[in-house]
Amino acid sequence: MNHSTKEKKNLNWKNLGFSYIKTDWRFTALWEDGKWNQGELVRSEVMNLHEGSPVLHYAQSCFEGLKAFSSPEGKALLFRSNLNWERMKETSARLMMPEVPEELFMRGLIECIKANEAWIPPYGSGASLYIRPMLIGIGENLGLRPASKYEFRIFACPVGPYYKSGGLSLIRLAVTDLDRAAPQGTGAVKTGANYAGGLLATHRAKELGATEALYLDSSQRRYLEEAGSANIVLKMTRNRFVTPSSSSILPSVTRKSLMVLAEQELGLTLEERPVDLRAEINEIEEFGACGTAAVLSPVSHVLLDGPWHAFYKEGQEVGPVMQRLYQTLTAIQKGEQEDKYGWTLLI
Repeated sequence: MNHSTKEKKNLNWKNLGFSYIKTDWRFTALWEDGKWNQGELVRSEVMNLHEGSPVLHYAQSCFEGLKAFSSPEGKALLFRSNLNWERMKETSARLMMPEVPEELFMRGLIECIKANEAWIPPYGSGASLYIRPMLIGIGENLGLRPASKYEFRIFACPVGPYYKSGGLSLIRLAVTDLDRAAPQGTGAVKTGANYAGGLLATHRAKELGATEALYLDSSQRRYLEEAGSANIVLKMTRNRFVTPSSSSILPSVTRKSLMVLAEQELGLTLEERPVDLRAEINEIEEFGACGTAAVLSPVSHVLLDGPWHAFYKEGQEVGPVMQRLYQTLTAIQKGEQEDKYGWTLLI
C-alpha cells in the first residue's frame, strides 16, 4: 500500500517553529512474549496505555531525535541514523528494555518518512522533518520491575529552528544550583526522566536571563558537562577544538560530526577531556551548544558565580569557527556539499 503523496502540504514552511504538528502516519511495533512483531503504519496519534504501564510510574522510556532534509533535487536525506540506533540500543540496555533490532528501527524510519513525504519541508525553506523514535514499557504492572510489553513508535513533524531567533543565532547559558546527572547515573543515555529532571533548571536559567541551563559536574561542580538540550563544543586558544568528557554526558550525534569536521575541514586539534570552566574560561575563544534540534548555537554569554562572561561583544558576528562548522554540516545534511564521510542516507 502506497501511503505517500508527492504534493506538499499547504504550510508556511519558512515560519515553522519547533512544535508538534500532526502528520498523516506513524510507525508502531510491539514486543511481547520475548519477540517483536513486524510493525505497521497507523493513522492515530493517540496511544492507549494500561494504567499500570511502567512508563507512567517508573519512567521506563527512551527516545531519539533525528532529521530528514530535502536536497536541491527534492530527494529526502536522513543524517547518520545508524548512530541513533546505536544510542537507543545503549539506552534500552541501561533501562532493562528489549533491544529494537536495527532492521526494525531502519524500516520503521523509512516507512514513516515515505508515508509522510508531503510533510517534508521543501529545499530552501530552512525547515526539516524532525523524527522521534521512542520505546516505552507498557502493560499491566504494579511492582518496580521491567515491563512485560513494550511499544516502539516513530512519529514525524515538520519543524523550523529550535530557538525562536532562528538559524545560527547567539544564545545565553546560565549555571544554576541544580545538577543534571550523577557520574554513574543515567546521564549518558537518552532516557525521558533526564529531561523531566532538567525542566526546573531551565526555568531558573530563563529567570536569570539565559536561553537555557548549563550544567557542571555534580561531584565537584567544576567541570563542564552539557546544556539542557545540547552538548558543548569549544574553540580554544592554540588552535584547539575541545569538547567536555564525562561519564554523565549524553553522546551527541551532532557533536561527533562537528568533531570530525573541525579536524578534517578546519585543521583544528581535537581534545575530548574534562574542562574546568573556571580555570579555563579565559582560553575559550568560541563557545557552542550543539544537538539535533538546534544543530549548532554559538553561546554569547555564560552566567557563572554571579557575573556574565562574554564570548562575543555586543553586535559582533558569529565567530568564524562556529560559522564554518554550521555551514559545512548543514550543507552535507541537505545534499548541497559532497558527503565524503558517508553520513547521509537517500530515502
